[in-house]
Amino acid sequence: MYERVLVPTDGSEIMEGVIDHAVELAAVHGATIHALYVANTSSLGDLPADAGWENVTEALRREGKRAIAVVRDRAYERDVPAERAVREGSPATEITRYASEENCDIVVMGTHGRSGVGRLLLGSVTEKVVRSAEIPVLTIRVTGE
Repeated sequence: MYERVLVPTDGSEIMEGVIDHAVELAAVHGATIHALYVANTSSLGDLPADAGWENVTEALRREGKRAIAVVRDRAYERDVPAERAVREGSPATEITRYASEENCDIVVMGTHGRSGVGRLLLGSVTEKVVRSAEIPVLTIRVTGE
């Protein structure tokens, strides 16, 4: 049913359960896992030119490489092929774009389950992907515990 499973990650420890779930889904279906990290550069446009833009984006790229390496390692443990990518831009936009470009069959994402004012103030990358993706999006509730 699934040949390409996309798991976007922000590199946080709470994403490990989501990564495990995505890798297991890929293993069961004999699918390739696609690990994606999006360096959120969409909010950096307001930084002054002398704020070290290149240093910030390079640090984000390094963090992205570390984040997708975790997915690669988990996939390797389950003998699941893995593709990795680091992109820059708005996370929700880049996730849906990547899913389309790579013909992914499903997106597996974490969600904090915020509601009310918390969601209104912080927004939700997952919610935006759910609303705009043309493929199924499986959401896994994550907690800081």
